[in-house]
Amino acid sequence: MYTIHFTFEEKGVEPVTLQNVATGDSILEIALEHNIELHHNCGGVCACSTCHVYVEQGEDHLPEITDKEEDFIDRAVNPRLTSRLGCQCVLQAGSGVLKIHVPDQSQFLGE
Repeated sequence: MYTIHFTFEEKGVEPVTLQNVATGDSILEIALEHNIELHHNCGGVCACSTCHVYVEQGEDHLPEITDKEEDFIDRAVNPRLTSRLGCQCVLQAGSGVLKIHVPDQSQFLGE
């Protein structure tokens, strides 16, 4: 089981901590299940960059970044070395703590 701390770049959005998160779901799926706004214009199939997040801790609990994901991250707003796509960050077997920082989502329109 995992603990995931979500912080947000968007002003007025309070941090969220989720406890006892099971493996097998993506950061995108987990966010949506807990009413955390994380856009996903392509439906979560690694065909856009709207679910872009920064993984500030816990990257060792996620699969390695693929070339396809890296190509879409290059198109994201303000990519960093810690950038990932939420749809591709599937929690691996095990347990630990992740810190996910969500860029400002107000610039995207719908899904």
